Amino acid sequence: MKAYIEEAEKVLLHTYNRYQLVLDKGEGVYLYDTEGKKYLDFCAGIAVFALGYGNQEYNNALKGQIDKVIHTSNYYYNVPTIEAAKKLTKAAGMDRVFFTNSGTEAVEGAIKAARKYAYLKDGKRDHEIIALEHSFHGRTMGALAVTGNPKYREAFEPLIGNVRFAKMNDWESVISQVNEKTCAILLETVQGEGGIHPSREEFLKKIRELCDERDILLILDEIQCGMGRCGTMFAWQKYGIRPDIMTTAKALGCGIPVGAFLMTEKIANASLVPGDHGTTYGGNPLAGAAINKVLDLFEANNIIENVNSVGNYLKEQLELLAEKYEVILERRGEGLMQGLEFACPVGPYIKRAMEHGLILINAGEKIIRFIPPLIIEKKHVDEMICILSVCLEEEKEK
Repeated sequence: MKAYIEEAEKVLLHTYNRYQLVLDKGEGVYLYDTEGKKYLDFCAGIAVFALGYGNQEYNNALKGQIDKVIHTSNYYYNVPTIEAAKKLTKAAGMDRVFFTNSGTEAVEGAIKAARKYAYLKDGKRDHEIIALEHSFHGRTMGALAVTGNPKYREAFEPLIGNVRFAKMNDWESVISQVNEKTCAILLETVQGEGGIHPSREEFLKKIRELCDERDILLILDEIQCGMGRCGTMFAWQKYGIRPDIMTTAKALGCGIPVGAFLMTEKIANASLVPGDHGTTYGGNPLAGAAINKVLDLFEANNIIENVNSVGNYLKEQLELLAEKYEVILERRGEGLMQGLEFACPVGPYIKRAMEHGLILINAGEKIIRFIPPLIIEKKHVDEMICILSVCLEEEKEK
């Protein structure tokens, strides 16, 4: 494994501070490194591998499509993507979809659609978008411009302009940024990288009402919190509202690179037209086959019901852990998207967990994030809590 890592550092661009681990294969909710060591996975490839590893129905669907055709381009239609669009718009309660290759591309498309909608209304080019502090929407130039963490933006400025930032769950902060130029309000329904902060129902409903009153578009980023992770197919569905545009990715393809932005018929009819937006690979037959099978397996395997059951158990166990250890300040999150905030940096705990066969990741310097495959059982929560407890005790004794 050390040799592999040394080779990687010679040829890969150093844009990640990777853990010193070379993963080789997966089975269920476990991963194995190149030396055969087994790890309980509470990261799921950053909320991607919702169905776990080695799902044969999923694998066979991809193999079958590979043997037919992988790519044709968007000059033509293909059946898997038509079927995927029907299923996804139904699951989301939206009307139209554009398939991308990633979450950040979905955000780029959503921004373009919002600006085009506003431009067609008044012909002006100075419209503004309100995003939220501590948000994360991606690292391409448009998505970066609406990411509410200055450390990600500073080296790459100037980015696209006319972006204002407000505070999560702070209505007065949002309304103070609104003016006649505001064309969209963009936020994650549950902030992920920013520290696992769910939107409050009253906050989100007030924003929806504001957008309706002033013909401002509400864009909800469901890239990490969507696809069942928070206990409904998309987290916003808990709030009794609907966005004008939403983005999704990660678990949408369960490993195949795919994302999407969806919108209502009203926005679709008054924004992007042929020539405004495109993608070479987005919505290719292989991606369509992946989305089709993922959505079928979500339903057949009662994935959302499992998230609600095991998610509540995870929440309870994390709260018990927080009560036991003073170093843990707070638990927060929804479903199988949970976080523990610590009074100190969590890097040492994550490193120790890996040594004990548990994969965890952070969400900021002082938060451990728990985003396992959505097929985990209560016994896996118990296993994770047992290992993490050992790590907490070891660090306390240092």
